[in-house]
Amino acid sequence: MTTSPLIQDQKPGAARRDGRPGIALTVIAACQLMVVLDATIVNIALPHIQDALKFSTTDLTWVVSSYTLTFGGLLLLGGRAGDILGRRRVFMTGILLFTLASLLGGLAQEPWQLLAARVLQGMGGAIASPTSLALITTTFPEGPERNRAFGVFAAVSAGGGAIGLLAGGMLTEWLDWRWVLFVNVPIGVLIAMLTPVYISESERHTGRFDIAGAVTSTAGMASLVYGFIRAADEGWRDNLTIGSFGAAVVLLLAFALIESRAKEPITPLRMFADRNRSGTYVIMLCLAAAMFGMFFYIVLFVQNVLAYSPIEAGLAFLPVTVVIVLGADLSQRFLPVFGPKPFMLVGSALAAIGLGWQALISSDSSYAGGVLGPMLVFGFGMGLNFVTLTLTAVSGVAPHEAGAASGLLNATQQVGGSLGLAILTTAFGTASRDEAEKQLPGFMAEGSAEQNAEFAQAHQLPAPWRHEVLAQGISTAFLPAAAMAVLALTTAWLVIRVRRSDLEALSGSAGPGMA
Repeated sequence: MTTSPLIQDQKPGAARRDGRPGIALTVIAACQLMVVLDATIVNIALPHIQDALKFSTTDLTWVVSSYTLTFGGLLLLGGRAGDILGRRRVFMTGILLFTLASLLGGLAQEPWQLLAARVLQGMGGAIASPTSLALITTTFPEGPERNRAFGVFAAVSAGGGAIGLLAGGMLTEWLDWRWVLFVNVPIGVLIAMLTPVYISESERHTGRFDIAGAVTSTAGMASLVYGFIRAADEGWRDNLTIGSFGAAVVLLLAFALIESRAKEPITPLRMFADRNRSGTYVIMLCLAAAMFGMFFYIVLFVQNVLAYSPIEAGLAFLPVTVVIVLGADLSQRFLPVFGPKPFMLVGSALAAIGLGWQALISSDSSYAGGVLGPMLVFGFGMGLNFVTLTLTAVSGVAPHEAGAASGLLNATQQVGGSLGLAILTTAFGTASRDEAEKQLPGFMAEGSAEQNAEFAQAHQLPAPWRHEVLAQGISTAFLPAAAMAVLALTTAWLVIRVRRSDLEALSGSAGPGMA
């Protein structure tokens, strides 16, 4: 019996059906779409998740934060794992973990079960997402073909949010909120089956895993976020609140010490030596913090106060996606002409104006006057910043460090979003308790402020009072969000010193940083 020459010449780890770049790109892009889509598709279902599993409004933030914290905290470690262990192998591992976690989340009967599944989802996404981008460099030759592949990857990343809004609305309204998680299962299984068929394994590189850095950074940020959310429920003098902040300080200081001594740190501290790059990370942290919180609370407002259906809520957010894309396209076209600083200044100022406008929201606000206008201003400002911040983050770094620089920016976005949502939740919890006391003085005498605010947030009060409490909490939450945007504006004004010539080489090409 003779062996086929094709089988004899096939290299170990080679795709069983090599030479199909279109299908390979589809598999890679499908993974990225699934990971990106997961944030917005779950957001639309949040009010239904709250009712089904009896989350409080403050604890509901963990449905978002448990995913983004784990995803952001382990993102750089996931990219390193692909380099050391083989990108295809790590890619498949991340996909399977994400798929399993989605199944478990859809089956959850208790809040802790859903949160545990979201943590696993974040781990799977952190493993699969950076590896999927890296697989493009090993699957497509350098030049126009690779640039087109990066363009598809970037388009999927940008469009995933809009698709998630619509898909989340349709699945929640027509089926059940659990399907926003179940939908990942068949997609993930199909991706895992097709990957070894059409994608070859990458060459392994020697290196070390900075496990200590990944654990201390993720645990430190989780403790910090928990401290803010705990303070929203129990106050600043609560022992567990104080202990959480203390643990966060210790863990984050340990993280900085570990990274300064590690031979191959997960977060190269030298990236912060450049003032422009450090300023870029601060701006992204602040804007992401404001953006995650804004979307979380506006979703609750349009469904719980304006009584929008899930599909209507998804459609209500689509104009924001459009203006973000318009702003990004405008900045990309004119970046070589004006340089990055004007876009950072204008974009951050518009974001601050939009968030300050949203702080005027009330239970009597309409969608057109109280929601759409501020979101369009905010979204256009974010669009001006996205491409600008990405290119500034990788400007001036060596080619082999561009991935680390852009990966750190992505991690900053995820972690900043979790931290910002926690801070907004603290403001929301305090304001909603105060408003509940004001609205129902007779009822409030029967229990503590925390218990009665929780009672109001759990939809057990008549609609006028419930809407007033929720709207007051949401409008107050937008005040620290606006302050974060002002901090981003101040940083852009005082710190950023990038010259136009610094970005000329990058502004006309696509690459990992751009994607």
